[in-house]
Amino acid sequence: MRLPKTILTAACCATLALLVVVPFVQIVLRYVFSAPIVGAEEFTRFLLIVLVFATYPLVAAEHENIVMTEFRDAMPRALRKMLAVLVVVASTATAIFIAAVTWSTIFKNLNNATPTLKIPFWIFLGSTFFGFAATGLVHLLSLRNPPQEETTVL
Repeated sequence: MRLPKTILTAACCATLALLVVVPFVQIVLRYVFSAPIVGAEEFTRFLLIVLVFATYPLVAAEHENIVMTEFRDAMPRALRKMLAVLVVVASTATAIFIAAVTWSTIFKNLNNATPTLKIPFWIFLGSTFFGFAATGLVHLLSLRNPPQEETTVL
């Protein structure tokens, strides 16, 4: 499990670097050399979409989700434990459902592409599918050892 996580982290870092470099180069070329890159804005949007969905499994694997600690801490201990398991089950089902819907949508949009660079929509949707499918798998694996109430899964 360590190698896929390392590869995904490296890919996300490279995507983030491109997300910073592409607009920077676009600004320099546009305002210094009066020669902008055609499609740079579209490519930047693409990188942002890929980055958001590709990093989602990493966030879930580290239990770094946003929590409502005041609400959780006000609950009795037994209820907090049940809620922790319930949240993992619901998160697993939701992620797998969204991945399935996205998979279906990919095949309905095989001929669609972005206007300037002609990036096929299935690539955008593919990153969405990957993000939710991988996150569903992460949550599914975490069901073997449900989180304790101290974790930030809630």
